[in-house]
Amino acid sequence: MKKPYRTRKVSQPPLFTNFKPSGVQRKFLKKTELSIDEFEAIRLADYLGLEHQEAAEKMHVSRPTFTRLIKKARQRIAQAIIDGMELVIVGGNIELAHSIHHCQDCGEKVQQPVKTKTAPCGECGSENVNNLAEPFIEQQMKDKK
Repeated sequence: MKKPYRTRKVSQPPLFTNFKPSGVQRKFLKKTELSIDEFEAIRLADYLGLEHQEAAEKMHVSRPTFTRLIKKARQRIAQAIIDGMELVIVGGNIELAHSIHHCQDCGEKVQQPVKTKTAPCGECGSENVNNLAEPFIEQQMKDKK
């Protein structure tokens, strides 16, 4: 039996969790999954340009573990692009530091501590606000049962 890996620190959930080739219906596409810790590795190394050691420290993993994460993430992203697959970001054994509360009416995005309850939008007052961390938190709860 595979032993569970240690919890990995992730700063915030992704703003978008599905990417697909344009002009092709989802039902005709194969799917590949990118875990949220792999997403975080891409964000830290490729988007923010951090060195592997610094990024590993932010995620509370060893440098070799970070290198494995980034390699796997890059392979999955390349496969999705080259083979024209849908790329879906899914959960994992993570601990989110922050959430993003996104207003569906005006588009306002606010970073909040992960346990902050969703409140009306501070910009337009709308109640139509999504907590982008919720799907990942709900998945963790299911996985623990």
